[in-house]
Amino acid sequence: MTAPQKLNVVGTSVAKIDSMGMACGLEQYVADYDTTGALIGYVVPSPHAHARIKKIDATRARAIPGVHAVLTWEDVPRIVHTTAGQGFVEPSAYDSFVLDKKVRFVGDRVALVAADTREIAEEAGRALDIEWEVLEPVLDPDKAMEPGAPVIHDEPEAHMPIPVPYDAKKNMAASASMGVGDIDAVLKGSHLARKQVYSTHYAQHCPIEPHVCMGYLDPRDRLTLVSSTQVPFHARRITAQALGIPVKRVRVIKPRVGGGFGTKQEVLLEQMVGALVLATRRKVLMQFTRAEEFLSRTRHPIKVTIEGGFNKDGTITGVRMTALSNTGAYGSHGLTVMCNCGSKVLPLYRMKTVAFDATAVYTNLPVGGAYRGYGATQAAFAMESFLDEVAHEMGIDPVEMRRINHILPGEGSPVFAALGEGKPGVEQKIGSSGLAECLTQGAEAIGWHRRKEPKAPGAKKRGFGMCALMQGSSIPDIDMAAVSMKMNDDGSFNLAAGATDLGTGSDTILAQIAAEVLGIETSDIIVTSSDTDLTPFDVGAYASSTTYLSGEAARRAATTVAEQIKKVASEMLESHPAPETIELRNKAAFGPDGSSVTLGQIALRSLYESKQHQISSVESAISKKSPPPFSAHFVEVEVDTETGYVKLLKYVTMLDCGTAINPKLAEGQVEGAVVNGISFAMTEEYIFDEKGRMRNTGFADYKILSTADMPEMVTRLIPTWEETGPFGAKSVSEIGINGACPAIANAIFDAVGVRIRHAPFTPEKVLAAIQAAKQA
Repeated sequence: MTAPQKLNVVGTSVAKIDSMGMACGLEQYVADYDTTGALIGYVVPSPHAHARIKKIDATRARAIPGVHAVLTWEDVPRIVHTTAGQGFVEPSAYDSFVLDKKVRFVGDRVALVAADTREIAEEAGRALDIEWEVLEPVLDPDKAMEPGAPVIHDEPEAHMPIPVPYDAKKNMAASASMGVGDIDAVLKGSHLARKQVYSTHYAQHCPIEPHVCMGYLDPRDRLTLVSSTQVPFHARRITAQALGIPVKRVRVIKPRVGGGFGTKQEVLLEQMVGALVLATRRKVLMQFTRAEEFLSRTRHPIKVTIEGGFNKDGTITGVRMTALSNTGAYGSHGLTVMCNCGSKVLPLYRMKTVAFDATAVYTNLPVGGAYRGYGATQAAFAMESFLDEVAHEMGIDPVEMRRINHILPGEGSPVFAALGEGKPGVEQKIGSSGLAECLTQGAEAIGWHRRKEPKAPGAKKRGFGMCALMQGSSIPDIDMAAVSMKMNDDGSFNLAAGATDLGTGSDTILAQIAAEVLGIETSDIIVTSSDTDLTPFDVGAYASSTTYLSGEAARRAATTVAEQIKKVASEMLESHPAPETIELRNKAAFGPDGSSVTLGQIALRSLYESKQHQISSVESAISKKSPPPFSAHFVEVEVDTETGYVKLLKYVTMLDCGTAINPKLAEGQVEGAVVNGISFAMTEEYIFDEKGRMRNTGFADYKILSTADMPEMVTRLIPTWEETGPFGAKSVSEIGINGACPAIANAIFDAVGVRIRHAPFTPEKVLAAIQAAKQA
C-alpha cells in the first residue's frame, strides 16, 4: 500500500539540518568543547585474562608529578550494576563495578588515573605495585559450562535483575527458550529434515570517533558529562547508580557523535570520568585509543544450530533454532542479543511448529554488547544459509524457496508473542510488507537468470547468492520517546527531543515530520536534541526506534501545536471558520474561503495580544508493535580457485522501510549497513593468543573495507505504508547489515560448490574448503 495522502516535506531528500556545519567543521564533537585545564583520564588495563588483585599499592603512582588522582577498587563505591544502556530495569546481568578486585579479560579495568597528560597517566599505571593471583581463564565458550570450569563471576553481588535463568556459578549469563507444537514429531514426520551448525565471530564497530567523555562540576556542584553516547538518559541513570549519587546531580549532554553502531549504547566512560571528577574536582577528558576501543565492546560471537523440516513442495513444517552466545567477561546485552536471534529471524517464515533455545555464557574474552543487527545478524547467517542448502538439495530455486514460505501482510507468528527482549513479546500481525516486490526486483537487478549459465573455464568462477531479511522497529511495550515544541514570534518553532542523532540525520527526520504537519519547511524548525536537562526523555538511538517511535512523538507534538494554531487562526480570520476546517500550508493558516493569516501573525497574537499564551506541546509515544522492515539482498561474486580470494562484483539491496521520510538519508543508511556487513563477512576478525590477548588491535591488522573495496552497488527502496508509523514509516538503519554473510556464503557455494558455515570468508578459509572438497 502506498501513501494515502499527498506529502510535501516527508518523502523528499531535504539537506540535513547540520550538513553545512559538518562540512565546514563547525559542529561540535566532545573534544571540540572547551577542554582548557582538563586532566586526562586513563584506565590502567589488566595484563591478565583472569586474575584477582590480592594487593594494590598506588603510593608510587600518586607521587609522580602531574598525577592528580589514582583510584583503585578500594577508592570507589562498590555498587553492582550493568553497563548496558537499556531501559530500567535493564534485562542484563548486574555484574559490573566501577572498579573491582578481580579482572576478567585482558584490558579489563585495574585502576583509574587523572593526570596532566596521557603519558604521565600511563607512567602512573606502570608504577602501581600489584600482587596478582593469576587464575585459569575460560577461553572456549563450548567449555564454559563444563563441570569444574573456572567461575568467572564468583562475587556474591552478581545477579540478574529480572526473573530469567541466570547461574554465575556455571558461567551462565542468561538463558531463554520458547516452543509451539511438538518440534521433534514434526521433524520426524517431514518429507525432508536437516540439521546444520553455523557460527559468527568477534567484530568491532570501529566508529571513526572512539568512546570519549568529558566531565566537570558546574557552579551548583552538579556533575556534567559531555559524552559521545547513544543513550544520554540511560547514561545519566546508570552513572548516578554506579557512583551512588542522586540522578538529579547528573547532567548528560550528547553533542555530535562520530559513529556509534551500538557500541555507544554502553555506559563505559561516564561513571569512570564521574569518579575522577568527584575525586579531583577538576575537568576530566577521557578518550579511548583505537586499541582500547577494540577491547571496549564487540559483536557477540554466536554458534547457531538450525534443524528444519520440509514438505515435498519446499514449504517449511517446523524449525528448531539453538544458539550459544559468547558474552565475554560481562553479561552486557547477553540476554537480549540472543533473544533477538529468534525474534528477528524466525517470524520471517510461516511455520506452525517452532522451537528456540539459547544460552549466553561468560568467558575471559572481550565483552559482547549492542551492535547494529543485534543478534539478527548472527542468526540470519544461519537461517538463510540453511534455506539455501535445503533449496539446493530439493532442486528449488532459492528465490522461490523464500517466496513460498515468507510471511505475508495480515499474518502473524507464534514467535512474536512468545519471544521478546528479556520477557514475552507482543502478539502482532504484519501490517505492511514489500518483501515479495523486493524479491522480484532484486532478482531482476542482479540478473538472477544467469545462475543457470555454464561456468566459464579457468580458475575464476562466478556465482550468485541471495537472502531475505526482516528486523523490527523499536521494542514494544518497553520503548518510549517524547518531543516538545513551542512556537516563536516569527512563526518558527523550537523542537526538543531526547532522540540521539549519531550522524544518521534523525534531527532532520524529526524536523521533516513536524514540518509536514505544520505546513512549513524544515528550516523553520530549530532542533535541540539529547540534553538530559533541556530535552524530554527518550530511550536513545537503538533497536531501530528513532524514526518509528521518536518520529511518532514528533508528529503528535506537531499535531497538538497545529490544533492550537488553528484555534488562534479561527479568531483572526474574518469568517471565523471552525478550527478543524482550517488548513496549514505555505507557512500560513487558510480558511475554507481561501482567506489566510501567516504563522508569524498567529504567533504574535498568541504571545502579545488577545488571550496571551505560549503555543506549545509535549507529547510521548510508546510502541505497541514492532513492524518489521523487509529486505532482499543479491550478490554476484568471482572466486579464484587457486587463491581462495572472493571478489564481489555486484551487490543489490531491495528494502521496504515503509515511507522513506528522507530517501537519500535512508539510502545512505542502507548502503552504510551493507558495507558494514560485507566487511564483517569478508575480512574482520579478532585474533587471540593462547592467553586471551587480542593480537590485532589496530587497522593495520584488523581490516575494515572502504569505498575503494566496494563492488557495483544497487540500492532501491520499495515503498509501502505502515499504518502505525509516522506518515507510514518503519525503520531502516539496522537490517542492511544482516544480508552480506548469508548472501555471500550462498554465492560462494554457487560459484565453486563449497559451503562456508563459519565466517569470515577469508581467502585462506575458502581455499582450504576448496582443497578439502577436491580430496573428499
